[in-house]
Amino acid sequence: MIAVVTGASRGIGAMTAVCLARHGYDVAINYRLSEEAAKKIERAVKHEGRQALLVPGDVGNEEDAKRIVSMTEQNLGPIDVLVNNAGVTEDGLMLRMSDEQFVQVLNTNLVSAFRLSRLVLPGMLKKRRGRIINMASVAGIYGNAGQVNYSSAKAGLIGLTKSLAKEVGSRNITVNAVAPGLIQTDMSAKLDESLIKSIASRISLGRLGKPEEVAGLICFLASDEASYITGQVIEVSGGISM
Repeated sequence: MIAVVTGASRGIGAMTAVCLARHGYDVAINYRLSEEAAKKIERAVKHEGRQALLVPGDVGNEEDAKRIVSMTEQNLGPIDVLVNNAGVTEDGLMLRMSDEQFVQVLNTNLVSAFRLSRLVLPGMLKKRRGRIINMASVAGIYGNAGQVNYSSAKAGLIGLTKSLAKEVGSRNITVNAVAPGLIQTDMSAKLDESLIKSIASRISLGRLGKPEEVAGLICFLASDEASYITGQVIEVSGGISM
């Protein structure tokens, strides 16, 4: 079985790649800049006894997206699972946000998932089996001040997930979204410490999540045990919305 994980050199993507390998998948590890970090995950996947393929590229670039899929298919085989995990932030209040900041975040977080899903679907339709798992966010459900672009992209990703699930369900292809809350990643490390404490105080479990806690759900959604789950948006937020 073959899986592609975008943004897999660190954080949730890295843990997802290793988790999928542990569950029997050969993994294409996409990254944009962090080659050394990606090589570390490559070694971790191989340590699980699976094949690993490094596929550099910017998922927001159409030609790179095509190359990510073609390299995977040529070197590993037909794709069974696509995890659209890659994402960026360009935070700021809307009045100060440029068109470029808004469009860039939508392109990387939303348009790339559309493109990559469209690219892998022909193979999945042919096999009459597939799993597409999109990385949404609680920001896409509830909104977040200072993240109009990011929240819009993640809300759009939720809409994409539900619509595509209805289109391809009859071919035994499931499409789901995972919506993490505040997780201990490089992205959250950029936040002000006082802001992190403020958010943590609103989390029922009283702490930030760990990347492996999100990866575990992704691996479950990729498994046969989740074959009757589609079109869902599942929070991994420690109860922040309660």
